[in-house]
Amino acid sequence: MTVLHKCLLRTVLPLGPRALPRIPYERARALSSTSNIPGVRERTLVAVKPDGVQRRLVGQIIQRFETRGFKLVGLKMLQASEDLLAQHYASLNRKPFYPSLLRYMNSGPVVAMVWEGHNVVKSTRMLVGDTNPAEAKPGTIRGDFSIHISRNIIHASDSVEVAQAEIALWFRRSELMEWECCDHGSVYQL
Repeated sequence: MTVLHKCLLRTVLPLGPRALPRIPYERARALSSTSNIPGVRERTLVAVKPDGVQRRLVGQIIQRFETRGFKLVGLKMLQASEDLLAQHYASLNRKPFYPSLLRYMNSGPVVAMVWEGHNVVKSTRMLVGDTNPAEAKPGTIRGDFSIHISRNIIHASDSVEVAQAEIALWFRRSELMEWECCDHGSVYQL
């Protein structure tokens, strides 16, 4: 059971689902940005690709991020449109593998997530592992679950700037949650 689940069981369930406080967006943003640690509010896009969804790896992948102490602020399962994928992979459109990449990414559902935390972009890249699973270290998502570069389970933004653009492409602002994590002080030793 994750820390989030334990927090919910302790605080919400005994009081009922209506016990969750409603915090205005501006107040939630102020609360979330009270940390004086640079990069705590950094966000990144992570997408479990169709092969990861088909192999039922979504839960294990989410667990790795939660265990690391990151906060999930956006989550949705979708069949990515050709237009969305063309925009997302625009920088690769001259590569010979581009058409097969789009077909693969459109072959089944994708689980898109936005994670928030201290240096989350860099840490996520380390959690995910090398793009080529043959070179990914054991203990990384690709090192543990993927075999071939064309089916490498997961996408993760490679810079803060790219993350911001990808999040804006995959999520509307209303789909991103502002919430206070009950273990924030423990994770960041505030």
